Amino acid sequence: MVMTRTTPSTDEILQIEPAWKDEVHPDWIDVNGHMNIRHYVDLGGHSTDQVCRAMGIDDDYRAQRRMGVFTAEQHLTYLQEMRLGTPITVHVRTLERSAKVGHMVALIMDRSKDQVACIFETVLVHVNMDTRRGVEFPEDVATAYDRLVAQDLALDWPAPTCGILGPRAR
Repeated sequence: MVMTRTTPSTDEILQIEPAWKDEVHPDWIDVNGHMNIRHYVDLGGHSTDQVCRAMGIDDDYRAQRRMGVFTAEQHLTYLQEMRLGTPITVHVRTLERSAKVGHMVALIMDRSKDQVACIFETVLVHVNMDTRRGVEFPEDVATAYDRLVAQDLALDWPAPTCGILGPRAR
């Protein structure tokens, strides 16, 4: 399967409120003089976690309802390096879900250039924290997730996905 991906414009991405804001810190720099790979993963993970928290999947949810989400798959595409002090925003699209699985993409922006530095795509499985097995999203969380998907569908540009991840792949 050959996929073509169009990187969204800055104007398109800025239609989505940032889920995370930061800058490249000195301890994020690797031996090549740019931000190390693990921090792109952290930024994507922190940002999608913020969206999950907005849906109600937060610390109280995990403690009281004994459910949460586990990462099942990720795909990262690096488009440009980021260096010390680069301002960052991360914008998350909530793409789709099944009864137990969610699919999101986080667009990590280099705000000094207003360009996408990395596309972080993730598949999250909703789990029972005691059995550690996938379970259906409860109705309130499913409704909140669907609300975010509807907002995403209102955008008039395609989400830049790799084409192989998502609920149907799980």
